[in-house]
Amino acid sequence: MELNKEWYVLHTYSGYENKVKENIEMRKESMNMENNIFRVEVPEEEVTVVQDGGGTKTRMEKTFPGYVLVEMIMSDDAWFIVRNTPGVTGFVGSHGAGSKPSPLLPEEVDNLLGNAQVARVDLNVEVGDHVEITDGAFSGLSGRVEGIEVDQQKLKVVIEMFGRETVAELEFYQVKREDI
Repeated sequence: MELNKEWYVLHTYSGYENKVKENIEMRKESMNMENNIFRVEVPEEEVTVVQDGGGTKTRMEKTFPGYVLVEMIMSDDAWFIVRNTPGVTGFVGSHGAGSKPSPLLPEEVDNLLGNAQVARVDLNVEVGDHVEITDGAFSGLSGRVEGIEVDQQKLKVVIEMFGRETVAELEFYQVKREDI
């Protein structure tokens, strides 16, 4: 039976994710496991924070605190080395008593590591244009575009509900331009 390299999720002490990654990488070299343990990743995303003075600061935050992803061939030796790395509390998907964990599905790995190909919508609208909402809670209503965030694929639309104007934040795919 040929074993394939697959991705697994490790549970770690929260705040020790980067140290666990470093420890696994050191152990795979010192124990000659480069042919069984490949990549170790701590999923992160860039977050922009508004500071008290009104400025913004960008920083990286862990997407899943307390978890580390490891790409490996699930051999007895590799499993033992990773499982017994300081800071690792166990594999997610293992039922204890020495049982081997289940690997992640390829689409789960793509989502966790940010490799997912998100369909970008090309919406040709400007502030002041009118759009019809085609999806979501406001489906069937029309409104005026008040703001556009092209990178985020979001826009702010002013709609009238219960006799008042309300701003709704919508995704590009949820609207279509009205030709007036």
